Amino acid sequence: MGLLTAIAGIVLLIGIAYMMSNDKKRVNFKGIGVMMIIQLGLAFFMLNTSIGQQALQAVVNGVNKVLSFGKEGTAFVFGDIGGTDAFFINVLMAIIFVTSLLGILTYTRILPLAIKYIGGFVAKITGLPKVESFVAVNSMVFGDTTAILSVKSQIPKLSANRLFVVTTSSLVAVSCSILGAYMQMIPAEFVLVALPINIFSGLILSSIVCPVPEEEDEDIDIKEMIPEKSIFEAIGNWTLLGGRTALIVGAMLITYVALLAMINAGFDAVIGVTFTEILGYIFAPVAFMMGIPASEIVQAGSVMGTKLAANEFVAMLGFAEMIPDLSPKTVGIVSAFLISFANFSSIGIILGTVQAINGEKASMFAKMGLKVLLVATMGSVLTGSIVGLFL
Repeated sequence: MGLLTAIAGIVLLIGIAYMMSNDKKRVNFKGIGVMMIIQLGLAFFMLNTSIGQQALQAVVNGVNKVLSFGKEGTAFVFGDIGGTDAFFINVLMAIIFVTSLLGILTYTRILPLAIKYIGGFVAKITGLPKVESFVAVNSMVFGDTTAILSVKSQIPKLSANRLFVVTTSSLVAVSCSILGAYMQMIPAEFVLVALPINIFSGLILSSIVCPVPEEEDEDIDIKEMIPEKSIFEAIGNWTLLGGRTALIVGAMLITYVALLAMINAGFDAVIGVTFTEILGYIFAPVAFMMGIPASEIVQAGSVMGTKLAANEFVAMLGFAEMIPDLSPKTVGIVSAFLISFANFSSIGIILGTVQAINGEKASMFAKMGLKVLLVATMGSVLTGSIVGLFL
């Protein structure tokens, strides 16, 4: 029953996107079909084949090994952290070392070239323009703002539909710099499974809602991704970026967790039901359509609603406490859903990024911001539903 419900939910998502489309005649159904097949193939390979599971586990082990090196640096600065459960030290500090590694891989052109050619491959098999495909793949590594900045010379040339696809696909993704933090809060395998599937979830739904003509295309110049003049400058700049990111995430968590606790207390005092419980009931139908067992849809819905209202870190903190009491299917679906930047605060961040590049395009984005958030959230739902099919 859950499988049929999830399939119906995926069809419903595609149907809603089509009803929202501003140019139904231009929807590239062939490209949409190709991307759906790739999503299903990736999920099946990683979750339901022995080779895929072994490969996934090898990647998880590799990432954990890298994180262990980062912990040596953290231990040198903060002392012995083995006996503490401090979130800032054990989770957020991992962001700094991982970000510095991304800087090294970027300066040496390993990541930019990989992203360019993977993005080109995605463009070729789907019929989407290179810029949109490049940003979608880039977002999987660097996150929404850096991915948009990497094509800043193209932003002023983008039509409204192309800007919509670029910003939406970037919002569905996350940055590899914070994957280590995620993997210490929720099951690591679902974090990694969601990454590539998110690429296509964002492109599928956004390109249905705002189709882009195939003839609109531009070449990608990876030099925009490499401003540093030496590897030491790259290490320094990216380490500072990681430090700022860790501090920003920590500050946001202090505020959002405190606000959520205050709002919950207020709702409970006035109506006897907390705000997160209300979110659970609001998102329960969505959770059900994703294939989550009926007995767990309210719990799952509360996590999903918290992620949209606050951010994925706040949602993961609450979800981590629920995991022991939830079924493996629910854990996998919700974990995959959480791996994206689709929330209200991210819209402001993207608006600021586009504003820094081009004021006219920022005004254009401001008008479509809520629609971008809606479609990006639908993308997260699609990713969770795809994962759920194979659990």
